[in-house]
This record gives sequence, C-alpha cells and structure tokens, in this order.
Amino acid sequence: MKKEAWRIYGRSLCILAAVLLTACAAPSEAESSRNAAEGSLATEEEVWPASGTSQGEVLPSGEDGSSSGSGSEEGVLPPSGEGSGEDGVPEDLGGAAKDRKTEITLVMVGDILLHTPVAKSGLLAEGGYDFSAVFEEMKEEISAADLALVNQEVIIGGEELGITGYPAFNAPYELGDALAEAGFDVVLHATNHALDKGRKGILNCLSFWRENYPDIAVLGVHDSGESQQEIYVYEQNEIKIAILNYTYGTNGIPLPEGMAYAVDLLEKERVAADLKAAQELADFVIVCPHWGTEYVLESTKAQRDWAAFFAENGADLILGTHPHVIEEIAWVPGDDGEAAGDGNVQGAGGALVYYSLGNFVNWTAGTGAGVANRMVGGMAKVTVGLNETGEAVIVSYGVEPLVCHVEQGFGGVKVYPLSRYTEDLAARNEIVGQDGSFSLEYCQELVEQVFGKLADDCVIQSISSIQD
Repeated sequence: MKKEAWRIYGRSLCILAAVLLTACAAPSEAESSRNAAEGSLATEEEVWPASGTSQGEVLPSGEDGSSSGSGSEEGVLPPSGEGSGEDGVPEDLGGAAKDRKTEITLVMVGDILLHTPVAKSGLLAEGGYDFSAVFEEMKEEISAADLALVNQEVIIGGEELGITGYPAFNAPYELGDALAEAGFDVVLHATNHALDKGRKGILNCLSFWRENYPDIAVLGVHDSGESQQEIYVYEQNEIKIAILNYTYGTNGIPLPEGMAYAVDLLEKERVAADLKAAQELADFVIVCPHWGTEYVLESTKAQRDWAAFFAENGADLILGTHPHVIEEIAWVPGDDGEAAGDGNVQGAGGALVYYSLGNFVNWTAGTGAGVANRMVGGMAKVTVGLNETGEAVIVSYGVEPLVCHVEQGFGGVKVYPLSRYTEDLAARNEIVGQDGSFSLEYCQELVEQVFGKLADDCVIQSISSIQD
C-alpha cells in the first residue's frame, strides 16, 4: 500500500516555525498573482522562449531556444557500472547498501496527448469512454512503484466542454479514471495546453480530481491563490519528497481574469522561493519542468541553464517534458560545484536531469521524417534512500524505453515496454503510414542513440559507479 502524502501551506518554514513556537504569529499573506509567459504559439512547432518568463531572464544565456548539442561536458551521463546484482544494486556496494530499507521507488512517464484518434480508441458504442487498454501493459509497473508521476499534457475538462484534439485539447473525465486505475499518484498539469479551455477547463479538471480521487496529487494548476501556495510533500519510510511543477507558458493564452494563480509558470523569483521552501519542508526535492524545443532529440542551452538554476537552488532530481521526443539523461552540478559524489551517494549539490521523457501516449497527425520519434518514450526509474549521514539521495536510477502502439478500433492505442514490443506489432502500428521509417529496429536504435547504455535491458545504475 502506498503511504500517505501531505501538503503544507506557505512557502517559508520560518513562518511555520513562528506559528509553532509562539502560537500567535499570523501566516504570511498568500501571493495571489502570476505573470503569464509572453508569446503566442500557433503550430505544433512550439519553441522554448530564451527569456524564460515575463519577469526577465532566469539565467543570462543569449539563447534563442534552438538546439545546441548534447550538453556541457560536466553534464554528460557517466557510463553504466559493472557487476550489478539481480536486485539492481551493484555487488561491490557491500551488505550495508543491500540491506538498506529506507527507500522510495519512483517512476515517471511523459506526455499524454489526447489526439482525436486516441480519444476515438476509447469511445464506447453505448456512449462514454474507456481508456484502460492504453495502460494495461504498463499498469503493473506503475502500480508497483511507491510514487508514480505522469505528465497530463491536456486538460481534463469533461464532455460538456467538447472532446477536442490539437490545437485546443480537452479530455473526457474517463481519462482521469484510467490514470487512477493505472496507479498514478501525482498528475502534472502545468503544460502549455493547460488553458486550452480557459477558466472552465481548469475548474472542471480540479473539481473532477478533488471529488473523485482526493488522494491523487494534482500539481501545476489551481483554482485559488491559497492552493498555489501549497508545497506538495510525499512522506514514506522516514523520507519526505517535495514535488514542484511548472510550464514555460500557455501558448499565448492569457491567464483568466482574476485567476493569476491558475497555472504555475517558470518565473525566476517564484521558482527560487518555492525551491527554498521545499528544502525546508522536505528531505529531497523534485522539479518537473515543461520546457524545451519540440521534436529535438537533444536538450537546448536554455534547458541546461534552467537545469543549472534548479540544481543551484536545491533541486535533487529534474524530470522534464514537452519536446514530445526523448532527450538525454545527465548530471548537473549544484551550488557546491559537484555533479555526483563518491561512494554510493549523490553529490550534496548535484542534480540528475531527465531532459525529456518524450510522449507516453499520442497519435499525431503529422507525416514525414521524425514522426516515428514521437512514438518512443521513456519511463524514469529512480530510487531515493538515506545515505550514511541520514541525507536523502538518489541510490539508483534508470530508464525503461516505451513504444506507443496505435491501431484503429476500440482499444487500439496501447503503450508497451520496448523490451516486449515485437516486429509483428511494429508492422501493424499505423504510424508506419505516416513515417515509413518506423520499425522495431528504428525504435531500438533511437533509444540507443539518446539513452545509450542506460537503457540496455533497462539498466539500473547505482550512484557508486559514478566517478568525479
């Protein structure tokens, strides 16, 4: 059974401490406004803005959001270590590491895009929807994790707002039912499509989750200023994990009047304040940014600058979405200049970055070269535990390559682990008609190109194998 998670209001532990010590201090007034990110994106070729937000530069970069290689040298993922045991912990760690009980297993998958044919695949003859087939091949792994996250790219506003695909998405409530049934614990809604159905979309979505699945954490969108001040904290096995979720913008759609708090945006001052509060409330901090340039298989300089900013301000793990294709996994230094420590512990200031987990579910209308890339995603697998000094750190990590299979008909859209995807399935995948290069071999080569050895047989890499 998954353990209890809880929320704390306010972004300053100092305020909380004052309340506890004096029993008379009033909490700080909730900040009630956010600036909307500038710019309008009218096509699927959405580009990460170089300036970050309307509040100004996050970090000086002079970057226009275009791809600029695979990252800095210090951010390159170290090669996988040798001698891993069956339990995913290398044999050279010794008995102490193998006996570690205080751990939390975490998984996260990328974008769920309810393109029109995906919606049709769940349409029941008698009315309503059933999307359970989409997740049935992954449900066991998702449910087995202590903490499972998903990037819900499109708002779940219900049929009253119309079920629509690109460019202004809206999903039926039954998609939320399927996510809950699959075992997800945290749903991330801070995406560039969060405002596709405006105020009503946000309100309907939050009401659905609150009324039907109150135990599922919904991050990134809000229906009150007070809600936006919450820091979500998951607690299990003596470890507290804080999770933050932001998007670069909302496709030029302004925040609804009177709802400046509706969507969490990547704004320098706010992110820094949230990270500070998260560190005071939790032992381990995760940031889930919606960022990057669509369809580019490498992180941009803007992403790497943001990753450095997150790490320098206390983030331990960064799980990225939005490019709709997979991107590299890397370590970035923190404020102590370390990317990863020695022994079997994470460096005190380093952060692990999954720049993009790609699509989890999609059936794009696009055609031509590169469309096949959108059918390959990754499931991040991370174990957080306590080191010898009692600090929460990444004990091991890996990525499981995934393939989105699409065929016409009810239940025709389904996500498979690449390890269980077959040549027969690949030949039947209707994306072949949109990009003839798609094949099982193509998917395997793409994963090797981007994830490298880390994805070979879903390798779980121990931090002990990382060298300074």
